[in-house]
Amino acid sequence: MLKGRAFKFGDSISTDHIIPGRYAYLRSNLTELAKHAMEDADPTFMSRVRAGALIVAGKNFGLGSSREHAPLVIKMAGVSAILAKSVARIFFRNAINLGLPVLLCDTDSIGDGDELEVDLKTGIIRDITAGGQLTFSKIPEIMLGILNEGGLLAYLKKYGDFRL
Repeated sequence: MLKGRAFKFGDSISTDHIIPGRYAYLRSNLTELAKHAMEDADPTFMSRVRAGALIVAGKNFGLGSSREHAPLVIKMAGVSAILAKSVARIFFRNAINLGLPVLLCDTDSIGDGDELEVDLKTGIIRDITAGGQLTFSKIPEIMLGILNEGGLLAYLKKYGDFRL
């Protein structure tokens, strides 16, 4: 069960919004790069985000270049999952491979700052603040296994292969 505060963003948040290109020189220093996560979408994000936070977005989150650093710095910032109407395919794969859940659902009813509870196994999101409930598609067992281990590399180190 994930529980945290919603940070709401709109449509078409690109990898350049997530990690601005002007900080590309920090790719070998992820701790410093993470300090700039989401800076071009919300300059106050890093000063307000806390462990367990949930990014809530509209359509086409993570579009743009296939920077695997984008989901990684989001995770390093303390975000426990991304809820969005849709996401770029490469961003989705990179996030899962790095152990960051990406959940596809209708995010319109979630408000910025709402406290949410997310059950990855049942596919239910409870909006504690607004009193509503949303669902997302069931996550395949193999993906749950990858997420539970913290990412694909950790999963493969533990099991040596996919446990299908």
